[in-house]
Formats: sequence, structure tokens, C-alpha cells
Amino acid sequence: MSVIPGPSYAAWSSQGSGFGNQTVVDKVPPEMLHLIDPHWYQYPPMNPLWHGILGFVIGCLGFVSVAGNGMVVYIFTTTKSLRTPSNLLVINLAFSDFLMMFCMSPPMVINCYYETWVFGPLFCDIYAMLGSLFGCTSIWTMTMIAFDRYNVIVKGLAGKPLTINGALLRILGIWLFCTGWTIAPALGWSRYVPEGNMTACGTDYLNKDWLSRSYILVYSFYCYYLPFFLICYSYWFIIQAVSAHEKNMREQAKKMNVASLRSSENQNTSAECKLAKVALMTISLWFMAWTPYLVINYAGIFETIKISPLFTIWGSLFAKANAVYNPIVYGISHPKYRAALFARFPSLACGGGEPAPHADATSTVSGVTTVAEGEKPAA
Repeated sequence: MSVIPGPSYAAWSSQGSGFGNQTVVDKVPPEMLHLIDPHWYQYPPMNPLWHGILGFVIGCLGFVSVAGNGMVVYIFTTTKSLRTPSNLLVINLAFSDFLMMFCMSPPMVINCYYETWVFGPLFCDIYAMLGSLFGCTSIWTMTMIAFDRYNVIVKGLAGKPLTINGALLRILGIWLFCTGWTIAPALGWSRYVPEGNMTACGTDYLNKDWLSRSYILVYSFYCYYLPFFLICYSYWFIIQAVSAHEKNMREQAKKMNVASLRSSENQNTSAECKLAKVALMTISLWFMAWTPYLVINYAGIFETIKISPLFTIWGSLFAKANAVYNPIVYGISHPKYRAALFARFPSLACGGGEPAPHADATSTVSGVTTVAEGEKPAA
């Protein structure tokens, strides 16, 4: 690790002309220069204020994500009623998000202080590999959760229920699949390099050779387009099934000239409608988290827009913020989780310690619907 001078606030010109002839690459350690694309030499250093803001925000996101996802993993693994096959996928999602911010937030905060990458080429590779691994794992875990909910709600009793072994096999498959994509650049299919702001590392999207372009195109298909399509497909039919069930219940109640057939049935159906909205919200947050990185990578390989160092900040920021969303969704929408959270940490729980009526019948986890064992799902 090279000795790098501290932040250069004094170097920022008060005349509005920035750093004069200096570039964003000037503070990069010599051993990192071979990884820097010539594209970045045309840009002056970023205003130190941006580094300060980015470091502060990433630090806050890291603290919230580590605490929130750590709490989710702890409660889901220590509460017997939450240790179900479906919730193993939820634990895997929280664990992946936890590791992402635990491993990536501290280095980025340190680099923002020094205004450049200070950990050398090896740790640049490791940092980018971990970011790719945990990000891809979270994406495909969300996809498996969507499939599981599709199987429970749309197929109903005709669907094969998820077992513990089935959930563990899915989790193992996710990690192996994502590890393959992670190590590919380290083995020569593209490479990992510092990003334009020089405080993080990622895929080389400025290299115009076909090897680098093909990796980004294929990787984006399997780790962005395909899971996004599958998640949307699953939730589309989930919402259709819920809507059809509600319509059928209203028609039957009308024929019988009663307000409702069963209060519990109507409450469960109403809850499922709310959960469908939460699912759509989660998909939207996922889309906002990963699309900026896709735009930056495509802008680099296709030269559609000019990428500045400041522009590259948003990819890192939005992607890492995704690790904060899930524990918030758990705490707001999962009655059993809220009850367990209140029992162990009363000062952290919201809405009281008792689950809502019929909370055992339907609940939400990361924006998806969970139907308890033995309860007939809406179809």
C-alpha cells in the first residue's frame, strides 16, 4: 500500500478553474497506472467535496446495511417459526447484502479520504470480484424467491412445495453460478480496473476489444436482463392469480347476498393485495439499483454518452444502496419478523410486539408473499 497524501482541499482553486493542468489520475499510485484507461487522463480531479459526500454516504449505507441485514440473519436463524425452506432464500439474500457492505464499505470510505485507490492492484481485483459476486448473488436470490412465490400462489396445491434440501441446492447453485461470472475477468475474459472516480474498482467497460465487450454483453444478459424478466414474469402471474381470487370471492359473496363469505378469507386476500404492491415496490427498487451500472457499462462499450469520473459515482452509490432496502422491507411487512424483533429488541421494533390477525396465514419477506404451512394459498 503506497503512502498517499491526504485530501487536497487546499489545491482546489477558488477562482473556479479547478485544478488547472492536473488530472483525476495524478494521485493514483504508480503500481496502479497500468490499469488506468487513457480516457480518464482528460478529466481534472473531482472536487474534494464529492469525495467527502460519497465517503459519508457509503459509510452510512454500510452501517445501516450491516446492522439491518445482520439483524435479519440473526432473527430468521434463531426464531423457530421463521426457519422454513422459503425463508432460507431470504436468509441468503440478507447474508449476501450483509457481506457486500461489510467488505466494500470500509475500503471505499478510506479511498474517498485519500481521493484515489490506495490498496494496490491485487485488492482492486478482490474488491471488484466481491462486488460482482455479492451483487449477482442477491439478484439471483431475488429471482429464486420470486419463483418460489409463483409456485405457491399461482400453482397452489398443484405446485411442488419447496423443501429444505431444495432450498439449499438452489442456494448452492446461485453461489456457484455467480462465482463463475466473478472469476472470469480475473482469468482473462475482460479485467477489473479502477473506476473513473478512482475510489472503487469494477469491470473494464472502456476497453473496445471484443473480449471485453463480449463479457459485459453476456454478463448483463445472465445477471440483469434474464433475472429481471423472470422476476417480472413471476410477479405478473402472482398478481393475476390474486386478482382472479378476489374477483371470484366477490362474485360468490354477491350471489349469496352477504357482505363476505368469511372474514378471515377476505382479510387474507386483502393482505395478499398489499403484498403484491410491496413486491412491485421491491422490483422497482431493484431496477433503480442496478440499472445505473448497466447504463455506465453500455455507455462505455458503445460510446453512447461521455462518461465522466463524477458520473461513475452513481453506479456504485445506487448498487450499494440496494443492500439497505431489504431489511427495511422485512421490518415493515413481515408480521412474524416484527414480533420476533420486538421480543428481542423492544426499542427497535415498530407497531407493537403481537402479530396482526392471521399473520401466520400470510406475511411478506423482502416484498414477496409467504404462505404458512398447511394453509391453502390463494389461486
